[in-house]
Amino acid sequence: MTMRYIGGGHKKVIRIVDFKRNKDGVPAVVKTIEYDPNRSARIALLFYADGEKRYIIAPDGLQVGATLMSGENAAPEIGNALPLQNIPVGTVIHNIELRPGQGAALVRSAGNFAQLTSREGKYCVIKLPSGEVRQILSTCKATIGSVGNSDHGLESSGKAGRSRWLGRRPRNRGVVMNPVDHPMGGGEGRASGGHPRSRKGLYAKGLKTRAPKKQSSKYIIERRKK
Repeated sequence: MTMRYIGGGHKKVIRIVDFKRNKDGVPAVVKTIEYDPNRSARIALLFYADGEKRYIIAPDGLQVGATLMSGENAAPEIGNALPLQNIPVGTVIHNIELRPGQGAALVRSAGNFAQLTSREGKYCVIKLPSGEVRQILSTCKATIGSVGNSDHGLESSGKAGRSRWLGRRPRNRGVVMNPVDHPMGGGEGRASGGHPRSRKGLYAKGLKTRAPKKQSSKYIIERRKK
C-alpha cells in the first residue's frame, strides 16, 4: 500500500482537455457533450473549422451545435474564452488563468463560477467561489458562464460499492484507532479524541496553513470566508 484509502476502481482513460483555449479566431462547433471520469464536470468535444478537434470543460447551458470562439475578438457569450480585459464587469466566468498563457487553473469543477467585479489598472478583481477576492492580470484568459453539471453536489452514491468503482477504499476515523496509530486514538470506551488533528499531529480545525510570506498574498484583497 502506497496511499491510504485509495485503490481498485474502474479503469479510466485520460481525456486531454484544452485549458489554454489558444486557437484564437478559429470558430469551433460543439459536436458532443460527454462524461469524463477524471473530473466532476462534463466535457464538450469541439470541431474547429481547420479540422482540429479538442475537448473543453462544458459550461452550463452549452448546446450541441453551438459555435464557440476564443481570442480578443470573441463575443462575451457562454463558452467563449477571452482575456479578462475584454470581459464586461459583472460577468460570471470560469476556467480562469493565473498567468497569461499558462492555462486555466481556477474555477474548473462542476457548478462553480466566479465573478469579474471591477478593474484596477492592469489587474481585474475577481470574486472566487470560496469567497476570496483577488487581483488577476487583465491579459489572463477566462471562459464566459459557469461550469455545467451543477447537480453534481446533490448526488448520493447510494451504496458503498459505488465508492469502490471510483477507487475510494474505506476510510476509518482517527478516533477509533490506537494511540500508536493516531494522535486522537486510544482512551477507554468511546473517547472523544481531544483536539482534532491530522495523523502527523497538525491541528485540523482553524489552523492557518498558508505560508505567511507567500509571494501571491499581495494580490489577495479579501481572504476566503472561514
